This record gives sequence, C-alpha cells and structure tokens, in this order.
Amino acid sequence: MKRICALGVRVGIGLISGLGAWAQAPAVSPSPTPLPATAAKPAAKPVPKPTVPPAPAQPADLVNLLNETQLEQAVALLKTQFLNPASLNEAELRRARLEGLLERLGPGAQLFRENASAPIEAPVRFLAEVLDGKIGYIRLGSVDAASLTQLDAVLVGFKEKGVQSVVLDLRSVGYNADYEQAAAFARRFCEKGKLLFRVQKPSAKQERIFTSNQDPIFTGTLVVLTDQRTAGAGEILAAILRQHARAMIVGARTAGQAVEFSEVSLGAGVILKIAVAEAVVPEAEAIYPKGVKPDIAVTLPAEQQAEIFAVSQEKGVSQFVYEKERPRLNEAALIANLNPEIDGSTPSGKNGEATVLKDTMLQRAVDLLTALAYFQPGKK
Repeated sequence: MKRICALGVRVGIGLISGLGAWAQAPAVSPSPTPLPATAAKPAAKPVPKPTVPPAPAQPADLVNLLNETQLEQAVALLKTQFLNPASLNEAELRRARLEGLLERLGPGAQLFRENASAPIEAPVRFLAEVLDGKIGYIRLGSVDAASLTQLDAVLVGFKEKGVQSVVLDLRSVGYNADYEQAAAFARRFCEKGKLLFRVQKPSAKQERIFTSNQDPIFTGTLVVLTDQRTAGAGEILAAILRQHARAMIVGARTAGQAVEFSEVSLGAGVILKIAVAEAVVPEAEAIYPKGVKPDIAVTLPAEQQAEIFAVSQEKGVSQFVYEKERPRLNEAALIANLNPEIDGSTPSGKNGEATVLKDTMLQRAVDLLTALAYFQPGKK
C-alpha cells in the first residue's frame, strides 16, 4: 500500500510540475503582431534541469538509526502484530539474529558445511620474466616456502641484469594465514629494522610483532598487482610494501581477510569460522574488513585473467602487455590468395572483429613504471 501511495505521490508531483510549466507558458495568438525592427528579442527562458530522486534507504541503514528502545519496540510490534506471529517464535528470532550477524560481520564470520567440495581451479604457479629488457615481472602464485626460494633466485638474477623496476603480481593469492611467510617475503623489499606489522587479538598482551631483520635484496621501484582474491598473507604483504617499500598498488580492492580464523563445529556437519586475530600495519589503513584499496583501480574480468594466467605460464606475459603490429594486406598475400588482416584472428562474435586478449592491470603497471623511469635519471 505504501508503495502505491508513494507512486501516486510521485506521479502527482510530476503532473503538477508539468501543468505548472504549461500554465506559465505565454499563450500563442492565431495571428501574432510582428515586432518592430528595433525591438529586442525576448530572452530565452532557462530549461530547468530534471531532478533525480534520492536512492531509497537500505534496511541496514535504517536499522542503524534506531536506538536500543526503538529496536526493542520494533521487535515487540513484529511479534504481536505481524500477520503470521508463529513465524516469529524465539527459534526464528535467534536464526534471524545469527543471519544478520553473519551478514554484518562479512569476512569475519562464516558458516560452511564440513567436507564441502570446493570448485576445482587451476593452481596459479610462480612465474618470472623480464619485460622489454628492463621491467621485472614476478607472479608469486602463493605465499609459501617454495615461492620464497624462487623469489630469492629471481631477485638476485634481476640485480645482475640491472633490472631496477619490478611488478610483483599478488593476484589470485588466495587466503593463507601464514604471516611468518608474509614477513619473510616483505623483508626482501623493506629496509632493515622496520616494524612491518602486528597480528593482534582483542587482548593487547597476545599480539605478535614482525620486523625486518635483514637488508633487502631489491630496492628499486616496485608496483604491486592485487585483485578481489588477494587475501590473508597476500594482502598484508601488499599493505606492507606500500607502507615500507613505497610500492604503488594497481588493480582491485583485496578480500579484506587479513585475519586468523578459529573453526568450531556446531554439529550436523556445520562449521562456524570466526575471525579471532587481525593483522595490522602500523600507520596504515585497516585491512579487515574492507581490504586494501589500490592506488590505481583497474578492472579485468576473472575469466580473462584466468585465461591469461594459463597461457602465460607456458608462453610468458609479454604478449598480453605490448601491442603487436597488425599484418597488412600486400602484393605477396594477394598472389597467395591470403588476407593476413583476417587469417589467424579469432572472431569475437560482434561485427566479426578479432578478439585481442590483454592484461589491462599489468599494462597499467608497466605504463606507470615506464613513466616513472623517464623522470628518474639512470633508470631509463
């Protein structure tokens, strides 16, 4: 009923507004008297800009406006006046409370089934190469001991080759609470003696402190790539590198799961996962629950990113970064009855255009490093 009334009010306002404009318009006579030659033309009336109605408030926004007394009153009214009071018994109210808490706590609390089969995804493996002979690219894949060993070897190789700019790709580094390893990775880029981050529980006495206790291997210009799946140790690493290695972050906001979880069985095969500790970088924005915000936001569809990762594992990432010169129709091709502008391309389904797969996030990072090198003597 309220929606109908509101719609009626909006329609009424629209009609009144329209009629008002019509009523104020000057009447046009059948035979208008011509103006004298010296008379000034009447000024054109400004056209009013259409007003955009405000977006309707979300239920959570309105609930947050209520004080404790109003909340109790609202629940009491629902229990006594709702047309189906049996659906608001104490058990249902407890379920509603838990459902609301899980929604509000976001990544901090989750319910899931024990031994539930997760979708099988291709693993993201470590990859490193030098782009255009001057920019190092490293895709970690995961924050673990094996990747750390490979990282050390690659950074030493970059140093020998004179590579002074690196893109560290943390995309699809899924949730991992091994913050010891995150600190080990960060020490390869951060100055010795720095307080990197803390893992703290509600009681301050239970916090763990991680510092940089060695000289960094790489001290050049650093850009970090992140996406929505960068979680846990991966996103704390991104935040540390921005804070202590002056890294720029390009991509999408991270998952907001820089926490440690405790898992409790509730029976019936249901597990409650609760965030019990939080990883915090001093003097930086909190990572939980909103994630690490990139300095330069760039989007890339997940399907395209997965395809790029799969192909680049065998053939490298350069093909997804730099534009290749398109083949042109020439005399030799005409004699061979070929059209190099068409042959070998993959139709996109729209106007027969060829599909060109590009890693827009990595492209933006490379552009950024190229621009920075131009203005830094000795790094061109």
